[in-house]
Amino acid sequence: MAKQTLVFESPVELSLSDGMLSIMNKETKEITLRALEDIRLVMIDNHSVRITMPLISQFAKLNIGVVFCDEKHMPVSMLMDFESNTLQTKRFRSQLSATIPTNKQIWKQIVEAKIKNQSLLLEKMGHGKSLMANYYQNVHSGDTTNREAIAAKFYWKTLMGKDFIRDRYGEAPNALLNYGYSLLRSMVARSLMNAGLLPMLGVFHHNCYDSYPLADDMMEPYRPYIDYRVVLLMKNGIMEVCRESKKFLLELFYQDIPNGALLLSASSLAGVYDGIGRVVVFPKFS
Repeated sequence: MAKQTLVFESPVELSLSDGMLSIMNKETKEITLRALEDIRLVMIDNHSVRITMPLISQFAKLNIGVVFCDEKHMPVSMLMDFESNTLQTKRFRSQLSATIPTNKQIWKQIVEAKIKNQSLLLEKMGHGKSLMANYYQNVHSGDTTNREAIAAKFYWKTLMGKDFIRDRYGEAPNALLNYGYSLLRSMVARSLMNAGLLPMLGVFHHNCYDSYPLADDMMEPYRPYIDYRVVLLMKNGIMEVCRESKKFLLELFYQDIPNGALLLSASSLAGVYDGIGRVVVFPKFS
């Protein structure tokens, strides 16, 4: 049975009852019970939702993701379990002591994986096979020639049309992309913590106002999964963030992305930092 994603958009009270999630409608006082082992992710998208501390503690113990949204319904924070990995202290030290050449090689692999998945998405959409091979086959250590940005220009024009401009504050479907990427960032940050890594210490992203730069790094090869779902929404005439589009984007985490892929990527990165591996593993888009 697939794990469930629960989204709460109306005033409810969430608590722990006999080891289960108790959901009480604040208006009708009706109570619904859900088995915690069937839940993968909980999204709180209403500021009137009340959640008890025992439930939060149980969510953390069972590694259930909890995402909190702001007044614009955008994910802004996520519950993290600081005891999710017994090797955490050792991993922190390995990560902090990583050399510049090591981080440059990691970023090279991330960029290559991202461009390869972008190319595979274009192929899936019928634009031709290996259109971006010239980009991902020529990435240098640290991406010193900026192949990622050069490839992005070709990718977006091919995928969305020559008039599309990828801009965080731009016209539709940019809002859909922003929402999907926010979800992805939260899930990647969670997987990094589960692997005993610090999401706050980036490989390439180093903005002092960025809370999870390593998540921003590691999510790059997964972006095409979001892009694909957004294209499908557009084909159905949905151009903005709404209940239907949010549900559709959330579903990709247990339908499109291979099971365990996010944690495998994070764990392989930890292995590179620990000196027991050289390759950061990412799934191939299909």
